[in-house]
Amino acid sequence: MKKLFLYSLVLISFLAKAQKKEKDTDLPKGNDAFVEKKYSDAEAEYRISESKNPKKSIASYNLGNSIYRQNQPSEAKYHYGKALKNAKTREEKHEALHNIGNTLMKEKEYAGAVEAYKNALRNNPADEETRYNYALAKKMLKDNPPKKDDKKDKDKNKDKKDDKKDQKDKDKDKNKDQNKDQKDKDKDGKNDKDKQDKKDQNGNKPQQQPGGVSKQRIDNLLDAVNNEEKKVQDKVNKQKVQTSPKKVEKDW
Repeated sequence: MKKLFLYSLVLISFLAKAQKKEKDTDLPKGNDAFVEKKYSDAEAEYRISESKNPKKSIASYNLGNSIYRQNQPSEAKYHYGKALKNAKTREEKHEALHNIGNTLMKEKEYAGAVEAYKNALRNNPADEETRYNYALAKKMLKDNPPKKDDKKDKDKNKDKKDDKKDQKDKDKDKNKDQNKDQKDKDKDGKNDKDKQDKKDQNGNKPQQQPGGVSKQRIDNLLDAVNNEEKKVQDKVNKQKVQTSPKKVEKDW
C-alpha cells in the first residue's frame, strides 16, 4: 500500500489550483471527470483545454495524468514533457518531473527515472515521496543494470573482421603484383638472352670465349703462329741443303 501511495501522482492540489486560475470551461470539466475516475472523458476535455492554451503547463500536465491512469505511460510522458517546458514555477517543474519519473519506472527505464527524480528534488528538496521514489529508482537500477548493446558489439566485431579481410586482400594483391613484376623481369631477361643468342647465330656479333677473347681473334693468332713456324721450318731446311757434304766422284 505504501508503494502504491508513493507511486501515486501529484494531482489533487494542482487540480484545485487549476479551477481557480483557468477561465475556460473545458479544464474544470476535465477535473470533474478525473475525480469521478472517468479518465477517457477527462482526457477529451483536457485535450480541448490544451489546444486553447498551448503555452500553459496545467492542461498538458492534467492531460498526462488522465492518460497515465489509462496505462499509457509513454504518451503520458510526452505531455508531462510539454508541461515541464511551459512550467513557470519551481513547484510546477517539480510535479512534472516527479510524474515523468513515474512513467519511466513503469517502463523500467531506471536510469532515466533516477535523473527525473533527482531533478524533481532540486526544485523541491522537501518532498518525501519524491525522495523515496528516487532511492527506490537507484536500488532498481543497481539490481537491474543496463544491458550491453549486443548489436553494437556485433557491429564492432564485424567491422574488425572486415578490416582484417580488407588488409588480407590488400596483402594478397600486393603479393600478386610483386610476383607479376618478378615474372615480367624474368621474361624480359629471357627475351634479352634469346635476342643475344640470335645475334650470335646470325654472325652479327663474334662469339666470346672464356677470358673475353673472341674466337676470330684466336684463329688469327693461330694462323700467325703457324705462318711463323712455317717460315722458320723453311729457313732451317734451306740451311740444311747448303751445309750438307757434297759427294765428290773419284776420277780414276
